[in-house]
Amino acid sequence: MSPNTSAGEDDEAPRPLARYERHSADDTSFSSSFGAPPKHAGDDAHDHVSHRRRRRRRSSTPDRNHLLYTADEERRVVRQLDRKLVLFLACLYMLSFLDRSNIGNARLAGLEEDLALKPAEYDWLLTAFYITYVSFEWMTLLYRVIPAHIYIFSCVLSWGVFASLQSISTSFSALLVLRLLLGLSEAAFSPGLPFYLSFFYRREELAFRTGLIISAAPLATSFAGSLAWLITRLGLRGPAAPWRLLFLIEGFPSVCVAFVAWIFIPDGPGSAGFLTTRHKRVAVLRLRNETDGQAARQAKRGLDRREMLEVLGDPKCYITAVMFFSCNVAFSSLPIFLPTIIRDMGYSSLSSQALSAPPYLLAFVVVLFSASLSDRLQNRSYVVCFHACLAAFGYAFIALAGSLGWNSRWRYAGVYPAAAGFFSAVTIIITWTINNQPSDSKKGTGLAMLNLIGQCGPLLGTRLYPDADKPLYLRGMSVCAGFMLLVAFLSLALRYTLARKNRRSSTEGAHIELEQMIEDGDDEDDDDDDDDDDDDDDDEHAAKGRQHDLEDLGGDDNSLSSTRLYSASRKRPPSPFQFIL
Repeated sequence: MSPNTSAGEDDEAPRPLARYERHSADDTSFSSSFGAPPKHAGDDAHDHVSHRRRRRRRSSTPDRNHLLYTADEERRVVRQLDRKLVLFLACLYMLSFLDRSNIGNARLAGLEEDLALKPAEYDWLLTAFYITYVSFEWMTLLYRVIPAHIYIFSCVLSWGVFASLQSISTSFSALLVLRLLLGLSEAAFSPGLPFYLSFFYRREELAFRTGLIISAAPLATSFAGSLAWLITRLGLRGPAAPWRLLFLIEGFPSVCVAFVAWIFIPDGPGSAGFLTTRHKRVAVLRLRNETDGQAARQAKRGLDRREMLEVLGDPKCYITAVMFFSCNVAFSSLPIFLPTIIRDMGYSSLSSQALSAPPYLLAFVVVLFSASLSDRLQNRSYVVCFHACLAAFGYAFIALAGSLGWNSRWRYAGVYPAAAGFFSAVTIIITWTINNQPSDSKKGTGLAMLNLIGQCGPLLGTRLYPDADKPLYLRGMSVCAGFMLLVAFLSLALRYTLARKNRRSSTEGAHIELEQMIEDGDDEDDDDDDDDDDDDDDDEHAAKGRQHDLEDLGGDDNSLSSTRLYSASRKRPPSPFQFIL
């Protein structure tokens, strides 16, 4: 057992080694030791000099490789992060989405009648949330400024209190103020979650983890429909109005979970309490190879103003923001209005609550599958394009079925591809934005811009289904279909733009590498006469460096398993940043 691994933990101790083992960056075979290979009889002087050159390059300070962690250790760390951190964040996101969208179910449970709300006043209750939600999107950047456990605790506690207080509202004005405050507190939390995940995961791992969190939205919506049906049934026989009971039961759990978040949420990979000391260090070191020194700055808080200004002039940020805006027109409107739309198809209020759940259960499964596929293929554009077209088809089918007078069951069937399509597209667009920014400052600024522009979509989406358009709502369905087609077109346009940038970056990188090779060759010729004097010092220096890394990692010579070993260099020339298409 490793000295830093406590008994009773679920990860097994690494198998001891008799000595260090070395391997190159792209070869998993090992030599017998760190020292020079044994000399064979008959080696000529040229082979001896070549060997000394190779040994000097391996052990020199700038390019020295160090054994850091095993593949098994990395898998255990990622598995722990998935099971504990990501699932907990998904639970928090589900609660936040539940509290923002349950006003649609409250409307069917008697909210409008009890507070004597006019249709225009109800629309303002929906719009009020997004006014503050959009205005405070910049708070995404605070994930890099305020310790995460304090920041997330404050967000969850505040929205839980405001959501619960909706249950005692007695007028339109009181409920309007609470919706404004609810939007502010959720704006500080939800939009920045993918940015927070980027502190723990690599670029190629991020889409599936973001999908796990975003998929909590359709799960919350389906859960809300079933729970609203149950609460409405119980509230009919109780002293409190069903809609008041609905706000209280769905809002108060967030208050309790906030205190769990204070204890459980880590500020970064090195402070995760559910990881062993060894695995905390592995979680940090596995990100050292991220482009632009991302992992090396994990412990450093704050933002780079120069990088933030560069993002403001980056055209690709505005393309993804327009895509996000278009998705949010549908993303924000359907969960709120679906129970009403189903009721206007001819179903009772209770049946409408129940029938609004199945489309979101399907969307939950599709989001997870598409996010996993996108990570596996390392492709974002085609996945976004497909799901945008799927959502456009669903909305167009609902509008067509209504205009042709088809049975309401056909219109209800169109809800399934619509929900599955826009939830999946939103997930990949958010991930795509983070993937294509190399540093924390740029990621945070890019995500803030995405949300600041994109979250204006709900201001339009919440007004697409006025009572004057019922029961068919042809205008709202047609507008959503058009915006989803726009998303499909922009995803292909962005792919073309990024592909051109990648080709240009690869060409420049090849020129730099060629110049470096020529320079290294000249340096080798100059240093031939110094080989004998430098070899012993270099080997001693390399040994000290390896020991230093092992001490940082919390292990020793016998603490590494003999499975595949990963290495990272102290200093190496940066490779050109490649955008994910």
